[in-house]
Amino acid sequence: MSAKRNESGPQDDKLPIRMLHDRVLVRQDTGEGERRSGGGILIPATAAVGKRLAWAEVVAVGQNVRTVEPGDRVLYDPEDRAEVEVRGVGYVLMRERDLHAVAADRFEGSEDSTGLYL
Repeated sequence: MSAKRNESGPQDDKLPIRMLHDRVLVRQDTGEGERRSGGGILIPATAAVGKRLAWAEVVAVGQNVRTVEPGDRVLYDPEDRAEVEVRGVGYVLMRERDLHAVAADRFEGSEDSTGLYL
């Protein structure tokens, strides 16, 4: 017997997803609203700031990605992003070369680490 498709719509939300080539799928940190400066000053979400990079958590990587793994935090430019929604959750899709930095526990004590902590 062949499997039947639901007549009301495609079954795309039931399919597993695999990232291809050098693609990285990340989930944005929820820091879009108000934030505080290091000195405790409240900065409203409407405040104009220069070009600001954002942090996100890596969810999935393609087979040619060499520097990041799922669970890492990465720094990227939110201006250069392709957004996608999977099962009602928003993600950002990008190439590995579009990442600016990687923060992960596995770098602790390595010589290519800056010594800074998040």
